[in-house]
Amino acid sequence: MIAAEPPAATPLASLDRRTLLKGGLLGAGLASAAPLAAQSAQGFTHGVASGEPGPDRVLLWTRYAGAQDTRLTVELSGTIDFTRPVAGASVTAASTRDWCCKVVVDGLAPDRWYYYRFVAPDGATSPIGRTRTLPQGPTTRWRMAVFSCSNIGFGWFNAYAHAAAADEFDVVVHTGDYFYEYGAGTYPSREQALTGRGLDPADEAISLADYRLRHATYRRDPDLQRLHQLYPMIAGWDDHESANDSWRGGAENHQPDTEGAWVVRKRAAMRAYREWMPVSDDRWATYQVGDLATLFRLETRLTGRDEAPSLRAVLAGSQSPDEALASLARFRDGDYADPARQMLGTGQERWLADGLRASKAGKTRWQVLVQQVLMGSLSTPVALAEALTDEVPDYIRRRVREGALASRAGIPLNMDAWDGYPAARARLFESVLAAEADLVVLAGDSHNAWAFDLDHDSENVGVEFAGHSVTSPGFEGYLSQVAPQRLARSLIEGNDQLRWTDTSRRGYMAVELTPDRAVSEYRFLSGIRSRSTTLSGTHRESVTIGQRKLDG
Repeated sequence: MIAAEPPAATPLASLDRRTLLKGGLLGAGLASAAPLAAQSAQGFTHGVASGEPGPDRVLLWTRYAGAQDTRLTVELSGTIDFTRPVAGASVTAASTRDWCCKVVVDGLAPDRWYYYRFVAPDGATSPIGRTRTLPQGPTTRWRMAVFSCSNIGFGWFNAYAHAAAADEFDVVVHTGDYFYEYGAGTYPSREQALTGRGLDPADEAISLADYRLRHATYRRDPDLQRLHQLYPMIAGWDDHESANDSWRGGAENHQPDTEGAWVVRKRAAMRAYREWMPVSDDRWATYQVGDLATLFRLETRLTGRDEAPSLRAVLAGSQSPDEALASLARFRDGDYADPARQMLGTGQERWLADGLRASKAGKTRWQVLVQQVLMGSLSTPVALAEALTDEVPDYIRRRVREGALASRAGIPLNMDAWDGYPAARARLFESVLAAEADLVVLAGDSHNAWAFDLDHDSENVGVEFAGHSVTSPGFEGYLSQVAPQRLARSLIEGNDQLRWTDTSRRGYMAVELTPDRAVSEYRFLSGIRSRSTTLSGTHRESVTIGQRKLDG
């Protein structure tokens, strides 16, 4: 526990969408999209945040809306009363960046908590934030709260609130789907949406102004603001920060005929993310936690990834199970195995391979991948498809049975994860083995909780701790007729790498690294439809250094 912490921020005024509509602020296109300058709230509108920690530096963020571009002073202190200032800087809140501003403060001491605030020319101050630097040299413990998939319409961000109240972490990690791009009534449906958790804009986010406003909507959530206020964050986007199932050349949820060029939309999404988040503009990065761990933040979506295969397209036209299996076999031995298909891109692959070798050569204990999608292999159990009853909707039964058919052909469930890029995954695993790394993979995206042993050509590669969502529904949302315990048992029995799973509860992972062990405690909130930090349970998985497989 950390004795001193900043006071909670004061309540914020609600967004005024009517003002934003004036002047074409929600117009399509990147070049013509205007910032949220006309928002009625002025001054410090969305709290503070920090990120990109190093042993001697940290990035600080705030948003200050003014009548004109405004130069802010940044104060950083070792004490919450700012009687011991240790650093300062200045930064401009500009309309061209939607009044968001970021500054890197360096010259700091390693492994230290600091307090910071922004000061306007008239003396107004932002809320006080707390941040910390990374350790150097011998390090005995590092704790991370790991989150993914926070859809505001499905419920309250109780996982954020719990981690903030716990006050026991060194850093927060967000593996992606920080927000969702869908319009109101899509996901969640109007029947599923929780009253009081509305969206701005109400339509799907497509333009720069749309993405900025969606960020603004999420960042006014009090629990998310509090989390940012208390901890530095290491974050990377997944698909929903742009569009569902995105890749470098398009997305499942992007229709060029009606929504314009993908390159324009992608650029807008990336720009808004970098404006509103406490992140650098680097596509990927490393964070050295003393001699304990090297964290590699990967980018698996918008710069190197090729389009994922479509099992539906492979099965199209098949008139019988035998024809379907024949089509799947051709796909398995052809396009699916194509070594040219990329997940990271050649540049990022080389960077990661070099980084793994350097980390291990430098006597660092753990090599941790902070990335978005499942790396462990996961297939639909044939027994699950056979057990489905007529209570399960037809379209769900069809999808599960298609998945089981693919499983019979040796093809996994989710082509949008690393399972859809087997050659790229094999190259990554070969880099891990060549470096003799002690690999821990962190992932999100799936909405469910998983623990995998990762292997390649009968050699242990490492482990994966894949986190459940903050609010987005998991298997319980569309296989509610199957008891969660039965579903978990079926999945584990049907997948060699899978050691444990929970498919029905929301929450986050508390990951602890020590020189001898890496542990993930999966924390499950009692619910998300009302505000509460009560846990319904926890589960722990761990790996011992040198073993490269889960304990037990």
